[in-house]
Parts: sequence; structure tokens; C-alpha cells
Amino acid sequence: MSAVNLGEVVAKLSDYGMDPKSVDAALHPLQLRAVEFDAEQALASGLLRQRTRAAGLSLGDRACLALAAKLGAAALTADRAWQGVDADVEIQLIR
Repeated sequence: MSAVNLGEVVAKLSDYGMDPKSVDAALHPLQLRAVEFDAEQALASGLLRQRTRAAGLSLGDRACLALAAKLGAAALTADRAWQGVDADVEIQLIR
């Protein structure tokens, strides 16, 4: 998982009223691996903007797609707006 996306998850849990200790307790068992959002990932996600703008994808969305492309992995999302996006990566809807 991109560190950008982990930050989004933490922000959402905080929005739901979870304190830092509870956030850590909820995420720790998942053993998530946060991959650094470095200059390479920033460039890749920035270059995706023109190809994903019509679908309304955010920086976090593009960070996920860029990391999936780098790793040769599928990008998982619950956001149906990603369907049909030309990102040179497999996109799997999870619900």
C-alpha cells in the first residue's frame, strides 16, 4: 500500500472519531506494508492525471495506480469511477 493511501485510511478513521491509539490497534493486526511515496511514484502518479482526470481520480487514487503499475500488481478499489480508466494496470473492484 502506498504511504499516501495509508495516510488516507488513517484520516478516515480519525474522521470517524478514532483516537491515535485506536487507529494503531485497528491497523496493526493487518500488517500493512506502507511503500514510500518517493520521486518516482510522484512522477508516475502525476503523469496519470491527464488519463484519469475525466474519471475524477484523486492524488491518492493515482498513487495507488502508480504503485500497482510499479509492482506489476492489480489495483484494488471500491470506487466504480475507476472502471474503464486507462492506467496500464489491472483494476479490480472489491464491491
